[in-house]
Amino acid sequence: MRPRYVVAAVVPMIIVIGVVVGFVTGAFGSLTGGRVPAISSATSSLTPSQEASSQASATPTPTATAAPAGLPSPVLAAAQAGQVPNSAMLAARIGSVHVKDVQGHYSGAVVDLGTGKPLFAHNASTSLIPASTMKLLTSTAALSVLGRDHRFSTTVVSPRRGAIVLVGGGDPYLASKPGSGAGPKPASIAGLASATAGGLKADKITTVSLGYDSSLFGGPSWNPLWPDAYGDQVSEMSALWVNEGRTGGSPGPRVHDPARAAAIAFAEALKKRGVRVTSLAPVRATRSAQPVASVRSLPLDRIVERLLLSSDNDAAEVLLRHIAVAAGRPGTTTEGAKALRARLTQLGAWAPGSVVDDGSGLARQNRVSAITMVRVLRLAAATDHPELRAVLTGLPVAGVEGSLRTRFFDDASLAGRGVVRAKTGTLRDVHTLAGVLRTSDGSLLAFAFLINNPKNQFSANVWLDRVTTAISTCGCR
Repeated sequence: MRPRYVVAAVVPMIIVIGVVVGFVTGAFGSLTGGRVPAISSATSSLTPSQEASSQASATPTPTATAAPAGLPSPVLAAAQAGQVPNSAMLAARIGSVHVKDVQGHYSGAVVDLGTGKPLFAHNASTSLIPASTMKLLTSTAALSVLGRDHRFSTTVVSPRRGAIVLVGGGDPYLASKPGSGAGPKPASIAGLASATAGGLKADKITTVSLGYDSSLFGGPSWNPLWPDAYGDQVSEMSALWVNEGRTGGSPGPRVHDPARAAAIAFAEALKKRGVRVTSLAPVRATRSAQPVASVRSLPLDRIVERLLLSSDNDAAEVLLRHIAVAAGRPGTTTEGAKALRARLTQLGAWAPGSVVDDGSGLARQNRVSAITMVRVLRLAAATDHPELRAVLTGLPVAGVEGSLRTRFFDDASLAGRGVVRAKTGTLRDVHTLAGVLRTSDGSLLAFAFLINNPKNQFSANVWLDRVTTAISTCGCR
């Protein structure tokens, strides 16, 4: 049986003020050659990413606020009209960054967000393994298809008196208990049980049979391109689960059947509220079944922020299946990939040579170019695509939160802390970084760098941190 473990999915705040390095992050509002041999497509084992191990615990809060007196203005304020950076100067700045034993092959691109003008390109159209930067494409497609305010409902219906069915709606963050702290809370099984028990007792029902329906998503529940070793990174996919199919801390075992585990948790919650469950079985809810209770997920933009900050493989795979369902296709990984490609093509972001085989970036068969990444980021910043803004507000801040909290640590990259916002990607022999930054002279840029087969894994991350810092400190106008 495939082992199941967990990775951290704790979500940090999206806006943090760092007095030591003197920065304030802000919301976007209205934003206007080297050798590249073929990369082997053979599946190889994941060296478990450390992307999620350094996350803080707060809920992301993307609302813009004014900078307190005496502190710098938000580094990600709206792009201002004016002169764009000089591309030759920027290229020289990037070329001046040298880190021993990086080598390897990379696809890189930098564009001005306000005008879309290309400023730097190194094999920018060459598609390489993207790792978790793939989540930027999945999030963009999901927001475009469903809308930023979309919510997923988990419902309870009754086909007949004394029988109820728990119906999964694909809420990636359905929790066992209500969350604590300020801000929006994910829907919970406890809340659904309270509403259900109240409705049943009002009808003088205290004993029920319980069915559970996870048919919104189709099989297989496990991507055949993923080795079993990925069991500590992602759960079996299901439209009905609790706590993302995880059983404890991180890492740790995952439940074998997430839908049944969710139904058991629901039955236990009903029992605490005076409703006894006599039987439990998988069923298909009928259209004629009467609604009893329901709970709704966080809005999709909050879900996207949360999954990007924590590099959440589970949530990304759920969203890929929702993209398929929204397009009228079966809710499978294969159909999700087709629908994602169609949507990004419609948006003008898809590039020839791209390959999508999952939503999280765990599959080594995925291929994406730097130019596709910066196109997606520019779409998310465009005034005519406000529905995509969470792709930017969900990006971790360098040195502060999420998968970038422990990055940008040396003298050559310290200036990038609080200024660079980016999605990381890490697999064995794959290190990627894609995001946005504001330069020292006020330009707002999108960038993407995808490194495959570096000579030294650690050095690859150091180069990514240093090169984006070099861009941010460039007075290149």
